[in-house]
Amino acid sequence: MNVLVVGGAGYIGSHCVRQLILAGHRPAVLDNLVFGHRAAVGPEVPFHRVDLGDEEAVGRVLDAERPDVVMHFAAFAYVGESVTDPLKYYFNNSVATLHLLRAMLRRGIRRFVFSSTCATYGVPQGLPIVEGMPQSPINPYGQTKLDVENALKALSKAHGLSFAAFRYFNAAGASPEGGIGEDHAPETHLIPLAIAAAVGQGPPLKLFGTDYPTPDGTCLRDYVHVDDLSRAHFAVFEALATPGASLFYNLGTGIPTSVREVLAAVERATGRPVPVVEGPRREGDPPALYADASKARTELGWQPEYEEIAPIVETAWKWHRDHPHGFADR
Repeated sequence: MNVLVVGGAGYIGSHCVRQLILAGHRPAVLDNLVFGHRAAVGPEVPFHRVDLGDEEAVGRVLDAERPDVVMHFAAFAYVGESVTDPLKYYFNNSVATLHLLRAMLRRGIRRFVFSSTCATYGVPQGLPIVEGMPQSPINPYGQTKLDVENALKALSKAHGLSFAAFRYFNAAGASPEGGIGEDHAPETHLIPLAIAAAVGQGPPLKLFGTDYPTPDGTCLRDYVHVDDLSRAHFAVFEALATPGASLFYNLGTGIPTSVREVLAAVERATGRPVPVVEGPRREGDPPALYADASKARTELGWQPEYEEIAPIVETAWKWHRDHPHGFADR
């Protein structure tokens, strides 16, 4: 399949590009490099530096690459910033995606894979989270992703668009061979922050809340390896061959892991203690979030290769150990 990967120079997108190549597909990348890294995309992959909001430029890329499927990873994803600057998120995550979809439909491209998020559920009504639960986002980031999901449903009915929306839980880890990994500025994800604290490249880790009703008092989350996430995106290709397919899947391991368990895994991988500063709970952090991903397993035959936190952290550590300054080392 010819696949245009929008946001393919970012963390998850670049891993998906590599997995697509391994599976025998032909990816091309569209990215504006605001947060992505050109070095994360191999020189053999066609690369277009284009802003998603420029519909004419996006159309030229679609004309040049003639993709069978478009995968869309490009989004701003800082929850706190979405609260303080919601317009930035609505224009980039929602409006720009509508430009992409209109450009696709005008060219008869009707297969789409969307990077959504468990943030669309807000505070879940129960655990584990299943796809049919109510979606009530508690921040603009989650709302913009839900807005796109709703637009996709409308376009499926009106124009026969076939789409899959994957609701990610906590993407983590790095490519096991160590070539690409996580390099955000600023970094907000727990595992790279803990690694940086352990090796003295960052401040002590801030631990938000130690009195949750969980086994060790810290939040429980569902960590899913970035390569496992990526493989789900082309496992859905066959299902997208049905015109008007409207598909939603959670992507997670279903295994709740506490913050303290993550820190213990980082300490084992690095051989160094993680300095911690304990503080009060952070507003908006529910005690536990983890997925029921049985629908993806049953319908797509998707099976995560990494189901425990230790091997996920080990891949992350390999990347950060060998690239202490991220892609600037390459």
